[in-house]
Amino acid sequence: MLLFAASPRRDTKPLAKLLLKTFGSLSRVLKAEPEALKKIDNVGDAVIATLKVAETLGEKLLRSEIEKRNVLGSWQALLEYCQGTMGERSIEHFRILFLNHKNHLISDEVQQSGTVNHTAVYPREVVKRALELGATALILVHNHPSGDTTPSKADIDMTAEIASAAAALNITIHDHLIVGGTESTSFKSLGLL
Repeated sequence: MLLFAASPRRDTKPLAKLLLKTFGSLSRVLKAEPEALKKIDNVGDAVIATLKVAETLGEKLLRSEIEKRNVLGSWQALLEYCQGTMGERSIEHFRILFLNHKNHLISDEVQQSGTVNHTAVYPREVVKRALELGATALILVHNHPSGDTTPSKADIDMTAEIASAAAALNITIHDHLIVGGTESTSFKSLGLL
């Protein structure tokens, strides 16, 4: 139906099947980069725009489940939001959820984007942005495009550096989540934070 909105005079079922076969799932189709989508026959700007609108709407629906409430009390909704916004990305993104003293979301920002297996994160920039927003707590989130959400030594070291810098300014790090296509890992649940 989405594709029909972009190409109303065409049978879009073959294109839908090709997109699903190429990318593997609806989620991956929606998360695909425009350059990757353009490589598919019959995918033009209208199709890409329609898919990106659907992706944005889906993310906004997921986000609405965690806004204006205590994020820690809506943990499942938070995991679904992180999974939905980052789980199927083809490159690593480092996202920070900035929280106020009631653990309500102040801001959700992708701070860095990297490669398929690395993104550079600077603790100083994380803490600086938290201070700018008046955040008293953070939840760190990044994705592993491989789908394996096991924290690497670099992930563990970087989290410890951010936690140390944040603690010096009385900013709490509630957790660091790593999300993949179908799973997530919590540093807190592993005893790493």
